[in-house]
Amino acid sequence: MQVRGFLLLLALILVAATAEAGKNKKEKAKKDGSECEDWRWGPCVPNSKDCGLGYREGTCKDETKKLKCKIPCNWKKKFGADCKYKFESWGGCSAQTGVKTRSGILKKALYNAQCEEIVYVTKPCSSKIKSKSKGQSPPLLS
Repeated sequence: MQVRGFLLLLALILVAATAEAGKNKKEKAKKDGSECEDWRWGPCVPNSKDCGLGYREGTCKDETKKLKCKIPCNWKKKFGADCKYKFESWGGCSAQTGVKTRSGILKKALYNAQCEEIVYVTKPCSSKIKSKSKGQSPPLLS
């Protein structure tokens, strides 16, 4: 009987501790939270160089906040890290310019970023000549 009473007491203590921890989280969220709903966020500014971890500053009325953010090191600097595009396949190689082109349509603008609806990218044409499929063998000469 004493063991059962001890287990019951232990269970009550755990329930009380869990409830108290939940209250602290709610109070902390209210303290850090804001009544403002119209936040304007700036671009992610990396801590060093042009990619990696950094901060994004936001303003709403008289309030300012900083959020942690990350710029991938393979991002398209020309478009900004907050503009996400869906790209078509690469077009054919232009003999005149030696480059191929593809376009991208805006898929998502994060943090109210100012993004172009359609963007165009180019890259040099490959100088490699693609070999024939490996599944085919050349005809035998007799």
